[in-house]
This record gives sequence, C-alpha cells and structure tokens, in this order.
Amino acid sequence: MPETIITIVIVLALVILFFWMVPLRLWFNALLNGVHVSLVQLILMRWRRVPPDMIVSSMITASKAGIDINRDQLEAHYLAGGHVKPVVSALIAADKANISLDFKSATAIDLAGRNVLEAIQTSVNPKVINTPPVAAVAKDGIQLIAKARVTVRTNIRQLVGGAGEETIIARVGEGIVSAIGSADTHKMVLENPDSISKLVLTKGLDSGTAFEILSIDIADVDVGKNIGAMLQMDQANADKNIAQAKAEERRAMAVAQEQEMKAKAQEARAQVILAEAEVPRALADAFRNGNLGVMDYYKLENIKADTSMRDGISKMGQNTPNTPKK
Repeated sequence: MPETIITIVIVLALVILFFWMVPLRLWFNALLNGVHVSLVQLILMRWRRVPPDMIVSSMITASKAGIDINRDQLEAHYLAGGHVKPVVSALIAADKANISLDFKSATAIDLAGRNVLEAIQTSVNPKVINTPPVAAVAKDGIQLIAKARVTVRTNIRQLVGGAGEETIIARVGEGIVSAIGSADTHKMVLENPDSISKLVLTKGLDSGTAFEILSIDIADVDVGKNIGAMLQMDQANADKNIAQAKAEERRAMAVAQEQEMKAKAQEARAQVILAEAEVPRALADAFRNGNLGVMDYYKLENIKADTSMRDGISKMGQNTPNTPKK
C-alpha cells in the first residue's frame, strides 16, 4: 500500500513536470490565434529562462493588431533586459496614431530607460509641465516671480540621447529670467505677460531634447522685493563702514603720534633735568679751579633774581583786568 501511494505521487509529479515543460495549452492557444510556435521552441524557452506566456501573449496581441513581430526578436529583447509588453503596446499605439516607429527603435528607446509607451501617448496627447517659481529682476530694480506652464509632446527621433524634462524646465526658467531682465520696467511685464512667452519661444529651447515645445503660458506673475533699493542701501552701508574704518585708522594714527610726541617731550625734559643737575657741579668745579669768582657768582644770582621778578610782573599784568580810561 505505501509503495502504491509513492508510485502515484511520482507519476503525478512527472505529469505536472511534463505539462510545465511542454505547455500544450499555450501552444494550442497560439495555434488558434494564428501564431505559429512549435512545442520544441516553447520547451527551449523554459531552458533559456524566457517566460513563454509573455512571449506568446505578446505575439498574439501584435498579430491581432497587424504588427509583424517574430519570436526571436521578442526573446532577444527580453534577454537584453527590456520590457516586452510595453514595447508591443507602444508599437500598436504608434501604428494606430500613424506615428513612424519600428521595432528596433522601440527596443532602443526601452533599453535606454525611457517608457516607450508613455512617449507614444505623449506624442498623441501633449502633456503640461509646470515650472517652479522663477525670480528675476527688471531694469528698474523690481523683482518679479513668474510661473509658467509648458506644453510639450515627445520627439520620437530624439528620444534616445535627448535631454529630459529637467532640461526643459531649466531652459524655460533661463528664458524667463532673460525676458524679465531685458524689460525696462516691471510694469511692462505685468501689462504684457505674453511678451515673456513669445520671447522664450523664439530661443529654440527644445533643441537637443526629447520633447517639442508647443506653447509656453505664463500662469502667474507676482511682484517681489525692490532689489535695486536694497542694493543701494547695502552699498551705502558698505561705504559708511569703510569711512568709519578709515576714520578709526586716522584716529589711531593720531593717538599713536601723540603718544610718540609725549614720549619725546618726556625724554627732552629728562635731558633738561639732567643738564640742570650738572649746573651746580659745574659751578663748584669753576670755584674750585678758580675760573669763577665770588663777584661773578653774585652777578649770576642777581641776573636770576631779576629774571624771576620780570616773569612775576609780566604774569601779574596778564591776570589784571583792563580798566577803562577816563
């Protein structure tokens, strides 16, 4: 009894393995839909680690839409890391929209990391890209903040290797800054915001990108800061700080010169005091050597006393107020 159960389990496992390795249902479904795929190829797909269901369903979809795609092409694209079903859907959408797109171009777009189906849909139905707020300053110094809506559609020919949405947004922002900066006054921009879009469109901003710009619409323009006045105030403050720094430098130099003069004056006074201290010694030496007599000394003292008296009289005359003459 246990041997019978084991045999039944082994037989069931072999049957399941056989139907997994030989997908008869999938082969019969392909045959009914007019797609010819041999059982051997379906088995080999398993060994090549290619999902037969996806390949066969994609071939059936393409065949019903009138697109001629063979099995080897789909397998090669899958093994290269591509997305088979989106590529087939894109080929069908392009054919219905009368857009020129072959299998080689579609697979190249897919392997480049682009969503080929979304690209075809964007070619048929253009999409709108909203730019972030762009700040620019007119010639009168007033800042304007503008927002734009860019309508684009996919350029299939430049989809591989072409720049993306970020480049479009950056170029449009640059064009807005240039257009506002060339305006004489901010009022001109507020009165005619369409002048910005017209000027930006003439610059050919979609060159080298994966999109074609259809229109640029200025959605909103707001008045910002008075940049010109702020710059003038900053310049005035900078000039004031420079003048204060120069004045402080001159004051410091004057203080240094004053200190130097005081030091020199003190040095001169010290030298005078030293010289005066030598006078008594010189007098003593003169007396000792007989170069100065007593009468000479008295005359010198009389001259000093007379000089002191004259100094006192002159100081008294300066301090006495002038009396009016009668």
